[in-house]
Amino acid sequence: MQFEGKVVLVTGASSGIGAATAKLFAKYGASLAITGRNYANLIKTAEECNIHGKKDPLLIKADLTNETETKRLLESVLLHFNHLDILINNAGIVELGVIENTSLEQYDRIFNTNVRAVYHLTMLATPHIIARKGAIVNVSSVAALQSYVGTLAYNMSKSAIDQFTRCVALELAPKGVRVNSVNPGAVLTEMQKRGGMAGGDGALEQYVERSKKAHPLGRLGTTEEVAKAIVFLASEDASFSTGVNFPVDGGRYVLGSTGISM
Repeated sequence: MQFEGKVVLVTGASSGIGAATAKLFAKYGASLAITGRNYANLIKTAEECNIHGKKDPLLIKADLTNETETKRLLESVLLHFNHLDILINNAGIVELGVIENTSLEQYDRIFNTNVRAVYHLTMLATPHIIARKGAIVNVSSVAALQSYVGTLAYNMSKSAIDQFTRCVALELAPKGVRVNSVNPGAVLTEMQKRGGMAGGDGALEQYVERSKKAHPLGRLGTTEEVAKAIVFLASEDASFSTGVNFPVDGGRYVLGSTGISM
């Protein structure tokens, strides 16, 4: 998997899966643009990319729920690199809630970040990716493939991303562009902590123990394991794969829905 001469844009690269993915692309020689809302953390990601790679990433602070900032993001990438080969739609949020207490405000917040922002950036980037016959990889979740209690709006948003992946894959296949998603199981990142799934007194330990039982491999996944799947799907090694929703979930999908939260 080599990406010399390829320009890769990774969203949500300030921590977690996005940061791990950026580092792996750097290792394989990609020219990187990384974006997120926390610029200090983006700098940390860039420093780690420089350890693995030879090129300084382009850092762009952006809130992808803001249409103007999203347009500026893509314009900055094109101005700096002149083209775009690969888009990794990783930025996302999770929040706890069931139908009895998930407000419309919470629903909108989750869908604006996890679905609308992905749609908008992909729409803007598509002509440029077509020109390079490149690839798009969306970060979804095993929650898109099964039903779980406690993260209703999040689960719905990731189901939308899987459908988005399949539909856009069909639309862009005749133009030489591949579109796939990865569907991680439980991976401990800042997103889970901010979303209340693994933060607070004793919650982290409960999350880890629950994940051991819910995944046949008996453990949480790592950001590096998910990053490897993302980079594979973006590479020429996956040249005959498109429209794939690829579980990276320790067997959780084949185990079946446990009914517990993610």
